[in-house]
Amino acid sequence: MIPAKGKNLSRLKWLLLALAISLLLVEGVYRISPLETAEHLYSDLWHRLSGVRYTPQHVALVAVDDPSLAQFSEDPLVFWTPLFARACETLQQAGVAVIGIDFLFAITPEKWIAKLQLKDIEGLKNYDQAFRQMLGMGKIVLVGSLVRGNVGADDTLLLPHQDYLLSLPDFDLVSHIGYANLKTDKDGSIRRYEIAPVSNLASGLAEGAPRLALGALLAVRARGLRADASAWDIGGRTISPDRLAHISYAGPPGTFPKISFSRLLDGNAAKDPAVLALRGKVVIVGGDFIGMNDVHDTPYSGSLIGAGGALMTGPEIQANIVETLLSGTATAPVSTGMRWGVGLLLIALTLFMYRNLSPWSGLGILAAASAVTLLIAWGLFQWFRLFPAAHLQLGLLAAYTLSYGGRLTREEREKRFIRSVFRRYVADNVVDTLLASGRMPDLGGEKTTVTVLFSDIRNFTTLSEKLDAHEVVEFLNRYFESICAIILEQGGTIDKYIGDAVMVQFGAPVSYPDHAARALRAALAMCDAAGEFVSWMSERFADRNLPTFNIGIGIHTGEAIVGNVGSSRRMEYTVIGDTVNLASRLESASKTLGCMIVASSETLKAAGIDVKTGLHDIIHVKGRETPVEIFEVTGLEG
Repeated sequence: MIPAKGKNLSRLKWLLLALAISLLLVEGVYRISPLETAEHLYSDLWHRLSGVRYTPQHVALVAVDDPSLAQFSEDPLVFWTPLFARACETLQQAGVAVIGIDFLFAITPEKWIAKLQLKDIEGLKNYDQAFRQMLGMGKIVLVGSLVRGNVGADDTLLLPHQDYLLSLPDFDLVSHIGYANLKTDKDGSIRRYEIAPVSNLASGLAEGAPRLALGALLAVRARGLRADASAWDIGGRTISPDRLAHISYAGPPGTFPKISFSRLLDGNAAKDPAVLALRGKVVIVGGDFIGMNDVHDTPYSGSLIGAGGALMTGPEIQANIVETLLSGTATAPVSTGMRWGVGLLLIALTLFMYRNLSPWSGLGILAAASAVTLLIAWGLFQWFRLFPAAHLQLGLLAAYTLSYGGRLTREEREKRFIRSVFRRYVADNVVDTLLASGRMPDLGGEKTTVTVLFSDIRNFTTLSEKLDAHEVVEFLNRYFESICAIILEQGGTIDKYIGDAVMVQFGAPVSYPDHAARALRAALAMCDAAGEFVSWMSERFADRNLPTFNIGIGIHTGEAIVGNVGSSRRMEYTVIGDTVNLASRLESASKTLGCMIVASSETLKAAGIDVKTGLHDIIHVKGRETPVEIFEVTGLEG
């Protein structure tokens, strides 16, 4: 028998060894970062639980939103430079510190018109002169972009058109052009920012080329510092060009004060209290409209209690970067001393408690210690410090394993061996059963009421036979361009193109209460557009003896399954169910009835508006027991 003193000494040595191994494991894993994904999950959770973390004081947003697009819907964005000039003039009158425009002006209106080889463009020579004059005042920062090449390939540098570059004061690109590129983590989320993005250009950045990222440049300009300096004192810190730091997000999407771009164009905009409140601030002008591609995953984009978070627009992420720099609110990892101190305390405490507890009771202590780790990480996050909770939890797990591994006697080891053999046998059978079941993960989905619209082109086969491939694609693109604008204007979701046909749903993913009425309005507008398209077809293909261009539309309202449908390798957002099938059949029925729009009685009832109807019929659809009452839609009352 080993003396009690010897047992205690041996136990103490083992506890100290377990403590040392656990701490070294935590430190080693922390340095090589294999648990980075787990730490991101925790920090993202802290963001979502915190909501708004602080009130932005230095930055505001001007959004080119859907109302702005609707107000100037007849003007392509390339022709908006006079509007940008007016908006920037209003902002300068309000006394903003600096303006960042998060749009890449890669072409001028003149060049765009010239590219189309149109005549009589003399009137465009001074079209955006006001915008160029605003650039010459030096308070506007434009964006460029580093287009990342594939693995082993060089990057490509995209800058505003040279006519705009020549308008900058002293052709100073360093002070007036910032890169819009955002630093993306491996999981696609944006948590950190760069001061000067690292480029992989074949010949490197030329002298005088843009240097800083947009957020960094706006912060530098707001403080009146030189953009070509080697370092900057901003927010009480010294910032160097090679800095890569965490973004101190102020809150979820919508936290920053934002006004509509169209509001700046009002006649009394200079007296607008919301505009006057921008005095002294950095203002970022950017897009925030439906269908915009400049939206990204952030710590707020994940799900919390089953509810997914919204994506954040690029301009708002840039605003968070600028606010992080100007406010001095730096989110940073805790110090090495604090990391080691907390780890030493928790691991030593749990090892001490494990001595006289059974493994099952020890699991309770392990769970409690892991929970305390999360509470510590959450508390430090409120002070803008990131604590590596997942790494410490790994150390706690290692300490538990080492502690109870060292306590095993020969008898315990033999009993454990017998039990482990039995458990392994059962576990293998369970695993085999799971593998044999072949169950796939639930891909999700929900049942909701939607209105589905199907439309196709009449006599498309005849048309396509009389045109060559390029002409077919040309007329399809022109046709889809006109009707898709109508569909999107009514809030429809273009589900898919099926040759010359298009499938649209109203009421998903955005749940409009008047989705049926929207579908009817869209269908009538599509018919008007088809009528105008006849003129274009007759002019474009005057000598082809083509059949008259016409379309057919079928509309039905009912319940359907909406969600991501597909495989784990490829999924798409779509609508499935009897409602979809019936809408497709009604589109076919429009040809039989000889009319353009056929809607079911369910759609007319759900529309809640007075609808002008023509032909009326009751049809039987294959696979559906109940007959369907259908109507020709000719217009809307009022």
